[in-house]
Amino acid sequence: MSAPTPEPAVLATTAGTPTAPVLADSSRASLEALRSEIAKAVVGQDPAVTGLVVALLCRGHVLLEGVPGVAKTLLVRALAASLELDTKRVQFTPDLMPSDVTGSLVYDARTAEFSFQPGPVFTNLLIADEINRTPPKTQSSLLEAMEERQVTVDGTPRALPDPFLVAATQNPVEYEGTYPLPEAQLDRFLLKLTVPLPTREDEINVLTRHADGFNPRDLKAAGIRPVAGPADLEAARAAVAKTSVSPEIAAYVVDICRATRESPSLTLGASPRGATALLSTARAWAWLTGRDYVTPDDVKALALPTLRHRIQLRPEAEMEGVTADSVITAVLAHVPVPR
Repeated sequence: MSAPTPEPAVLATTAGTPTAPVLADSSRASLEALRSEIAKAVVGQDPAVTGLVVALLCRGHVLLEGVPGVAKTLLVRALAASLELDTKRVQFTPDLMPSDVTGSLVYDARTAEFSFQPGPVFTNLLIADEINRTPPKTQSSLLEAMEERQVTVDGTPRALPDPFLVAATQNPVEYEGTYPLPEAQLDRFLLKLTVPLPTREDEINVLTRHADGFNPRDLKAAGIRPVAGPADLEAARAAVAKTSVSPEIAAYVVDICRATRESPSLTLGASPRGATALLSTARAWAWLTGRDYVTPDDVKALALPTLRHRIQLRPEAEMEGVTADSVITAVLAHVPVPR
């Protein structure tokens, strides 16, 4: 299987060069500063950075797909450091148990009582490394956390911190010994972002940094500092919620998702949840680019990362080289754009 294709170039454009006048908003300026701050540790992954910010604005989760060694984990750690958020990493393996993620009751001999020991899911940004290497039973332990923002142990629900984001990674070229995520869990991820191999110039830049002493395990030494915080994120979310959506744009989103269900190359098209997700991400992108209204271009910019993991190819189409991205691109080309 070939390496994943990069995200659309539109996601890499800076939010400081919008097509409409920039709305004065300090929270937007703080989030814009994330790109340059993360660039101190990660080279050439602007689309993935933007996708993670969009997910945070929409209270969604992200599936990062890329070959080993393209800085998927480092990207999330740098984002957490730039936002002053807590982060924990779980290496998903075949012997990982659900309680290793959510936490469990531990007997305290001193008090003769059971007390709850929180698992790594109790954090702001959870890095679920190689999530497809653990069995479905452990994968499903994240479902309640992702959907309900809580964990239930021994019948007692326990709320997770806010913000809370699961950034799961998976390798697109090695499937031996893996457990593919079921459709129901894939649908819980707001975005599926592909993290491509760097260009030649970016790779030279990476090697130069390492030769100069860059240590990916020490982000403070790399100069990364918090440029935004939970308060900025909450203010930004409130502003995104006020971004207007015309009836024509809502109908355009619905038409795109309905067109995927009618595609002869697919056995499964985007669900109404997919349509809701696309509208949410388009609103966040519109706000990031300085507008208080959504345009068709906003919808097109987020269609691939929002829908690619929500559709399922027919085996015969896959054998012919058809991809989820090519199907969505064809749909965007054929669905009439509102004026």
